[in-house]
Amino acid sequence: MTDSLPPLGAKVGIIAGGGALPFAVADTLAARGLTPVLFALKGSCDSERVAAYRHHWLPMGALGRLLRLLRAEGCRDLVFIGSLVRPALSEMRLDWGAIKALPAVLAAYRGGDDHLLTGVGRLFERHGFRLLGLKDVASDLLIPQGCLTRAAPDARVEADIAKGRAVLAALSPFDIGQGCVVIDGHVVAVEDTGGTDELLRRVAQLRDSRRIRAKPGHGVLVKAPKAGQDLRFDLPAVGPTTIEGLVAARLGGVAVVAGHTVVAEPQTMIAAADRAGLFVIGTRE
Repeated sequence: MTDSLPPLGAKVGIIAGGGALPFAVADTLAARGLTPVLFALKGSCDSERVAAYRHHWLPMGALGRLLRLLRAEGCRDLVFIGSLVRPALSEMRLDWGAIKALPAVLAAYRGGDDHLLTGVGRLFERHGFRLLGLKDVASDLLIPQGCLTRAAPDARVEADIAKGRAVLAALSPFDIGQGCVVIDGHVVAVEDTGGTDELLRRVAQLRDSRRIRAKPGHGVLVKAPKAGQDLRFDLPAVGPTTIEGLVAARLGGVAVVAGHTVVAEPQTMIAAADRAGLFVIGTRE
């Protein structure tokens, strides 16, 4: 936990989207003797897995109810985690609490995903809650620096990684995505709202159609948070599914920023990468 951060409360609220990460965070908190309370977002959070934890279901837009539940549970500390498809305002079931905060909600919507999440975070802070990042509550889920696999990138791949990092840095002001694929010095695909899985599917399709003619095993997926991003929200994430996508796209591996990339199932992911002969590396910030 960050040295300057006061101790966590006995209960920590987890605003839970999709995927395995909300449960990995909950397990980490429980192992530390704290009580995780999941506020599961309908349409995103896994209904079967969440049943094993103390939880409440909420539709998107039920801000007033969420604030009441957080206070009733005694959850001053919060963490947002898990995948989430950005909803249209017309699709949200706004309760009275959300309607009262509508000017702030509308202001948050006038921008990319990072702008939206930061704006929503400020709403909670104005109500007296403390928004935390994974470094504060579950740092063991962040990828460390160095190569984590038996396979390692060579000088050619290191050059591809450097180019990928430069591309993502240049795209950061436009809040487009957090990943790109570079093969033998060529940027062949950039992540958009479809996310990393869709990015890798596109690369696999380009391979299959021979639009990419590089040798199998050449190329790297590079992931990094956007410059100036609020690192409490929407960190880049990898996992076993990422390895499956890399295999299908016939790439050599993945490079991420150490300490700023989340992995819910590290041992499973590394074992899968080793079986496939792929590298996973955490690079310096």
